[in-house]
Amino acid sequence: MTTAAKPNAIETVAGRAIPLRGDDIDTDRIVPARYLRCVTFDGLEEHVFGDDRKQLGGRHPFDDPRFRGAAVLVVSRNFGCGSSREHAPQGLQRWGIRAIVGESFAEIFFGNCVSLGVPCVTLSEGEVQEIQAAVEADPEAEVRIDLRAREVRLRSAREPVRSKAYRASLPDGPRQSFLGGTWDATGLLLQDPARIRAVAAALPYTRGFA
Repeated sequence: MTTAAKPNAIETVAGRAIPLRGDDIDTDRIVPARYLRCVTFDGLEEHVFGDDRKQLGGRHPFDDPRFRGAAVLVVSRNFGCGSSREHAPQGLQRWGIRAIVGESFAEIFFGNCVSLGVPCVTLSEGEVQEIQAAVEADPEAEVRIDLRAREVRLRSAREPVRSKAYRASLPDGPRQSFLGGTWDATGLLLQDPARIRAVAAALPYTRGFA
């Protein structure tokens, strides 16, 4: 669930989580290269971690029915490294992921997530592992990311962690773009169609085209 104070603004993302352990999970593992030939991103969610899931024979977290419908992904260090393909965050978002909590993220993957409205916030290694363990023990636990408060809050019905807040890190630029609703560059461009038409009409190379 995402709440917004302004059009396109993202202040909080909350929901059940899916824990994904392991450092240096690259974009080729998130969406294998053979699926990059698609014309659109439609259906990419079916191939998220396709090879890993096949190798694990249904034991991958993305195949675990306990985590079905999760909105928050909890990962380890250097998540999204490797090639710069946008298919990786596109596939995750279409699977249902609305925010990612991790130790660190590859820079291009992080930027691609920002452009899709998927906040990626960081915690320490110990804090990430604590949340992953809590979610594994209680798949109904809620993880709430509050960008305004720079906080990740875990709420679980089980011990040892029932409710705990963590101080999250997110660079000021992306944080402000989420809070101000300016992360959606295409949406901003389309807010003033009259100006778009005026600029297009003034360009010499667009004249004569319907």
